[in-house]
Amino acid sequence: MGLNILALLGACAIGLSLGLMGSGGSILTVPVLVYLVDQPEKIAIAGSLFIVGSIALLGSLPYMRQRLVDWNTVWLFGIPGMIGTYAGAWIAGYISGIMQLALFAMVMLLASYFMLKPKTDIEAQSDHQRHIAKIILDGLIVGVVTGIVGVGGGFLIIPALVLLGGLSMHNAIATSLVIIALKSFAGFVKYLDVLDKNGLELDWNVIAVMVLVGGIGSTIGNKIANKVPQAKLKKMFGIFLIVMGIYILIRSVPQLI
Repeated sequence: MGLNILALLGACAIGLSLGLMGSGGSILTVPVLVYLVDQPEKIAIAGSLFIVGSIALLGSLPYMRQRLVDWNTVWLFGIPGMIGTYAGAWIAGYISGIMQLALFAMVMLLASYFMLKPKTDIEAQSDHQRHIAKIILDGLIVGVVTGIVGVGGGFLIIPALVLLGGLSMHNAIATSLVIIALKSFAGFVKYLDVLDKNGLELDWNVIAVMVLVGGIGSTIGNKIANKVPQAKLKKMFGIFLIVMGIYILIRSVPQLI
């Protein structure tokens, strides 16, 4: 299966979103692979973990050079996240692909809530005392979600890092990208077993092209992050997530009944 123009544009959008907001790109990857590349659900979810992990890692490099990544938080959130993602990928082996897609749609709708939710003084609360136990628990929960449905979970990670970790928005975005990369690769390793048990194989040509195009998009997103009105961008993206989430539910739910 090759990549068409729409799929390439989708890959670029994935990178742009991760570069601009540190989240959101991963929520696009599975729909792009399922509906534009015509991959089975489990292959799409496994491939999305590698693609998102790679793009997030590439996108985090400029932030690392700017020393915006909070490494203490990376380990506090990232290690439980990796464990949770590995466990989620194991659970996914016992769930049908179409059920995963329906769960994915519900996660999209949850993501839209976070995208459309007013800022409500998130940055004003960023100097709150760190809640280490809550950060670890949140990392574990988001990791399980990542493993089951193949999303990086940046839309859940960033609010947690700001409100629980006491990070500024810029630090949270930078740190989120590193955490997304760690969790995604951990889940991908386990997904190789899931694919093997189901007699499925990844299309590495598609993955390589999407990582390349997405990486370029992420670099562009990083460069223009401070020039784009974040509130307007998040609102547009949130509306898009609602439309896509409903579309996927309409397509998948009848197959579950």
